Amino acid sequence: MLNIPSVLAQELSLSANQVENTLSLLAEGATIPFISRYRKERTGSLDEVQIRAIAERYAYLSELEERKATILEAIASQGKLTDELKAKIESCFQKNELEDLYLPYRPKRRTRATVAREKGLEPLAEFIKSLNTPTAKPVSLEAEAANYIDEEKGVKTAEDALKGASDILAEEVAETAEFRAYLRDYLMKNGRFVSKIKDDYPEGSTKYEMYRNFQIKAKDIAPHNMLALFRGESEGILSLNLEFDQEFVQSYLESETIRTKIPEVRNFYRDLLHDGFNRLMKNSLITEVRTDRKAYADFESIKTFEANLRELLLSPPAGMKPTLAIDPGLRTGCKVAVLNETGKFMEYQTIFPHTGKPTQAATTVKTLIEKYQIELIAIGNGTASRETDEFVGDVIKTLDRKPISVIVNESGASIYSASDVAREEFPDQDVTVRGAISIGRRLQDPLAELVKIDPKSIGVGQYQHDVDQKLLRKKLDDTVESCVNYVGVDLNTASKELLTFVSGLTPTIAKNIVTYRNENGAFPNRRRLLKVAKLGPKAFEQSAGFLRIRGGDNPLDNTAVHPESYPVVEAIAKDIGVPLKQIPKAADRLKSIDLKKYVTDTVGLPTLKDIIRELEKPGRDPRAEFKYATFKEGVKEMSDLKVGMELEGIVTNVANFGAFVDIGVHQDGLVHISQLADRFVDDPKEIVKVGQVVNVRVLSVDEKLKRIGLSMRAAQQR
Repeated sequence: MLNIPSVLAQELSLSANQVENTLSLLAEGATIPFISRYRKERTGSLDEVQIRAIAERYAYLSELEERKATILEAIASQGKLTDELKAKIESCFQKNELEDLYLPYRPKRRTRATVAREKGLEPLAEFIKSLNTPTAKPVSLEAEAANYIDEEKGVKTAEDALKGASDILAEEVAETAEFRAYLRDYLMKNGRFVSKIKDDYPEGSTKYEMYRNFQIKAKDIAPHNMLALFRGESEGILSLNLEFDQEFVQSYLESETIRTKIPEVRNFYRDLLHDGFNRLMKNSLITEVRTDRKAYADFESIKTFEANLRELLLSPPAGMKPTLAIDPGLRTGCKVAVLNETGKFMEYQTIFPHTGKPTQAATTVKTLIEKYQIELIAIGNGTASRETDEFVGDVIKTLDRKPISVIVNESGASIYSASDVAREEFPDQDVTVRGAISIGRRLQDPLAELVKIDPKSIGVGQYQHDVDQKLLRKKLDDTVESCVNYVGVDLNTASKELLTFVSGLTPTIAKNIVTYRNENGAFPNRRRLLKVAKLGPKAFEQSAGFLRIRGGDNPLDNTAVHPESYPVVEAIAKDIGVPLKQIPKAADRLKSIDLKKYVTDTVGLPTLKDIIRELEKPGRDPRAEFKYATFKEGVKEMSDLKVGMELEGIVTNVANFGAFVDIGVHQDGLVHISQLADRFVDDPKEIVKVGQVVNVRVLSVDEKLKRIGLSMRAAQQR
């Protein structure tokens, strides 16, 4: 069987020690964020991506080994396991290769071949096989087949006997692992996906227009094209086929199979090969190619969704400041919620600035701004957002101290407002109030609020509902976990939803932390966590470094320094003659110390360097500086757009083929990959990211299909 750690080391270009130590840490229950940040000495400073690659490939190969054991036992029980077959099975690295080897021995429903065997025709098949040699002498197949006529068994003629023998031999060929592997590879490299829109849909009537007469090699198809084709096929709008040279396939099978010079036997084999491929191999191989390309499209698309979600979660926070949150509306009015500097809900009003009561609405907004010393105004980007933005802008002009007004992406806010989480947080408020609160908190701290919403509901990708949902869920959850632990969490203000994603904390422990906090007040230090129900030493080890306590007993509790390293920091502070609370102000002295002096069996230079970096800027937020876009006045709907118009917008989604940008008209525009820069762009993520403020120019507007074409290239290049 495979030596999995050795295989992983070779595949991932790592040392055996790195792989073995990482697997050991994972087996001990360590989380990936913890290993990446606090066990660099053991892993050789592997990052999260490398550690996840080890974990995922290990899981795949472990499943493969279990499957091998099952298959070997099954074949052995049939008395058909040879040393050669066993060696082939044990050396497999891929599941489809393993299943090809098992195919002839897999229990199956009654096939034409099994029926032929039941009729006693296997000896005839073996006789015909014996004639498939260069030295075989001519015989009459029909005469030999006549010996197998048995009306009781349903073999009424020699032709029936030959047909049964052909079925047996065709199945043998179709189940030959080498043939399947070669033809699968051939279809992948040379097959072409061909799509056509069905006659029921006239030209220009569907969003799949580019696939009306579309074809591309299977190996070259882009992930978004594959997903679009599958969606169009499932919706019954287009047909999708995999076309290839069947004559080449027949020629290949004949060259690999036919050895005899006897014309009658050669013709017999040609016919059975044609039948074997078309009846027993073609559909399954096409399905395998489709499945492979779908899996590739899923994997690549999910990587893009992960990147989009990461950028969204790590969007720069505007800060914990008094905030006025507005969920815009026309007929039903705008819902206004007030949040204080900790995100606590203070007050709620409904105003009607767009239905005949603008003066009263302005007075209400002005009063709330002055009463709560509002510094931020968050406006949801849904219906009437631009009108509300202009209304708020007019109010702000009348004030001496002017809050910053920002249009906030409200995707998923309605999902949150109707969720169990929202009902538990605000049991006495209706969904409209909860939605406004969510919009405001997103501006204050996007990460803390967005973790309460299923990532798929935030809109992280164009085809997120078409990919493998189990894999998508895992990858997006991994991304949320990574982002939460990268930023760190304020132990005394975090919701249980946010705490759930902290390394080492389960939903139960997260709930217990909030309960303890509510009953006993703020945590004065990290060690107090050990008094929380079900939070034992292991959970403390895994989580403590990612939890922050501002203004607590120990200044190190507001840093990413792990409690296990506190003695080292205390030794450093003592050596440079600085009180522990003053050590962040001694940056110059910290830079000059000899770190090698503090190396121990468990704390090496990588960890010491991390500690010094953290002490230089304790409690810092690693997210970028907050920026926001200003939408063009007078441009509120698609009908307001003109070709050539230059606008400012916010990137809402990045796909393999380009980026979608919100320009304030309730319909995102597309900057195709060819329009992202004045040079060739291989990956849009190299140029733009979700949440980025960009300048664009309008290239095209199609109100019927709701499509806006944008460009970020220099004007003369467009």
